[in-house]
Amino acid sequence: MEKADYIVFGEDILTMNECLDVVHNGAVAVKGGLIADVDAAENILKKYSAADSIGGQGSLVLPGFINTHTHAAMVYFRGLADDLPLKDWLEKHVWPAEKRMLSAEFVYDAVLLACLEMLKSGITTYNDMYFFGDSSAKASKQLGMRALLGVGVLDFPTMTANTVDEYLGNADRFIDSWRGDSLITPCIAPHSAYTCSTQTLERVKELADRRGVLTTIHLSETAWEVSEIMKRYGKRPVEYLESIGLLSDRLLAVHCVWLDDGEIDVLARRGVGVSHCIESNLKLAAGIAPVTKMLAAGVKVALGTDGAASNNDLNILSEMATAAKVHKAVANDPTVLDSKTALLMATRWGAAALGLGDQLGSIEPGKRADIITLNMRSPHLTPAYDLYSLIVYAAMASDVEDVMIDGRPVILGRALITGDEESILQKACEWSRRMVRSR
Repeated sequence: MEKADYIVFGEDILTMNECLDVVHNGAVAVKGGLIADVDAAENILKKYSAADSIGGQGSLVLPGFINTHTHAAMVYFRGLADDLPLKDWLEKHVWPAEKRMLSAEFVYDAVLLACLEMLKSGITTYNDMYFFGDSSAKASKQLGMRALLGVGVLDFPTMTANTVDEYLGNADRFIDSWRGDSLITPCIAPHSAYTCSTQTLERVKELADRRGVLTTIHLSETAWEVSEIMKRYGKRPVEYLESIGLLSDRLLAVHCVWLDDGEIDVLARRGVGVSHCIESNLKLAAGIAPVTKMLAAGVKVALGTDGAASNNDLNILSEMATAAKVHKAVANDPTVLDSKTALLMATRWGAAALGLGDQLGSIEPGKRADIITLNMRSPHLTPAYDLYSLIVYAAMASDVEDVMIDGRPVILGRALITGDEESILQKACEWSRRMVRSR
């Protein structure tokens, strides 16, 4: 018998592979951080032995959820300013709060809270756009969470840099520090086309190409943004980014609410990934992205939560439910964005949008062992006619029972085993009091 590190048992396993195979009374053998095998439990037990196991009867096993866009440290700004237009929210509330509060210590403590929240809702990988990347990386790694961390770039000073040269230097150093890490993947994150000049974006592209990293940018989030870019450059935002060579399969475009059909075709042709953050877009009244059109055109669309300051939570299960329902209403068609599509956007398609489709997003031999279990023994998950439907339309974050990342358990029986949950919550309360006093 072959020795495995863990065996994960499930009454059902949703592999989310190309064939959407479902294994009943199944098991996953995990070895060296990888998925070694997935099969019926009786077959796995004939081939593998392991000292430890996870799951069992009543457990649904599936790949960990992937949050393709957030600003993790902004979890400390949750509820600070709500019910406002995006421009007012940013310029009058968020940016001033960041100017008062941001530090390496603030970001480290805040990211611990964000990771705790994401882990307990089944998110195993997140893609971030923020500052103090080393603090974010250390906090994420401490809790055992997988993260793609984008170093923020802007044309105006912040707490981390005064010039574009400094922002890009920070990004270059961050890439050097974390390249090759098992959990942390560095990337670069220019904020948007309206906060970064053409020259800045061209320099971002040069750095990203030279270092072989993903670029992520807010794109066409509001009607104001489209109008502003048209005024500056005489082109719509997607057309503008295409004209300066930024569009490629190593770009993740966030939001993409205000697209016309031609722009959708360009995104599809260039292989650009799109992060759909529907709850944030709804709350800020930014609009509703043409997701069904993008999917029909072949655009890689995945799901993101955005930051907790504008959502106000970090819950991909909620994003799936909202996206599936809203796009049905928009299209006046109950068949669009069905439950399987929504779950693909949160798993395999999320991995593809981040350039990690060969490593994450499905339960297949050779992929990283990022696996979650849901406790299906609940009134709201009974009866179980269609597992995809149950997950998208009925499951809640509190149903997530166990979380494994890179073959290592981080949540067992809903308890964090890689950190002190009470200490993380206490730190958040302390920082909130300091924030109130700083106003």
